[in-house]
Amino acid sequence: MHPRPARTTPWRRAFAAEARAERPDLARLCLLIGTEADPALDARGMAAARRRLDRLAALLPAGPCCPRAWAAAVAELLGVRCGFGGRPGDYQRLESSLLHQVLRRGRGLPILLSVVWIEVARRAGAPVHGVALPGHFVVGFGPHDAYERCVLANPFDGGRVLSPLDAQLMVAGATGAPLDPAMLRPAGALDIVRRVLNNIRAWAATRPERADVALWAVELALLLPAHENRLHYDRAQLLVRLGDFRTGAAELDAYAEALAADDEEAADRVRRQASAARARLN
Repeated sequence: MHPRPARTTPWRRAFAAEARAERPDLARLCLLIGTEADPALDARGMAAARRRLDRLAALLPAGPCCPRAWAAAVAELLGVRCGFGGRPGDYQRLESSLLHQVLRRGRGLPILLSVVWIEVARRAGAPVHGVALPGHFVVGFGPHDAYERCVLANPFDGGRVLSPLDAQLMVAGATGAPLDPAMLRPAGALDIVRRVLNNIRAWAATRPERADVALWAVELALLLPAHENRLHYDRAQLLVRLGDFRTGAAELDAYAEALAADDEEAADRVRRQASAARARLN
């Protein structure tokens, strides 16, 4: 398909390049997301955020002997001494999904607090990774290739270590189903970034006046490798909602063309939406 291109900026080009790097830099990608929401965030501000992560890592003790000791040390530093954590009200704030703001405020969503935990612990040499449990992102301390035996910590709760029962109850509360060991697999940097963008879109979806936020989140998601074609449809709907009927209609036509090979009926529905968008130009 050949959709109309999204707005491009130097920061978006940097985001796209980093997302396609052999080893994408999680902190850099999250900070580049912040440039969309905060025009004041520039190269100097991003460098300051990275220095903050470096300084926090330097405060950790040298080489705890086991994953549980690492989890305890990071929780003591970030959760107790620095006060990083979350509250229910943080879900209502866009800043809770922006790394530079989470570093400044000490509050955020579970996944952004987990990014702080991961980046600080990794800089200090800890075996650490993200774990995308259904409904709640946590951190795992231990080898990537033995994730079933990793120590799980909940940064939203100040880094509290989760027992196996805690993790099972967390999953059951979110899904009604038992914990599947596959849920404990380490989450890659791009998986984390994709989930951050999905959270931003979910935040904007309940605020029709912030369709602009939903649009840039979709457009960044489209810059990630192996994105879903459905994102083009979502972008088209947002463009129409924001009054860009011509571009939205063109995007709908492109999406319908891609759909037609597998589902002509669905393609026709999308074409009718494109026609309705063009009719609003008159």
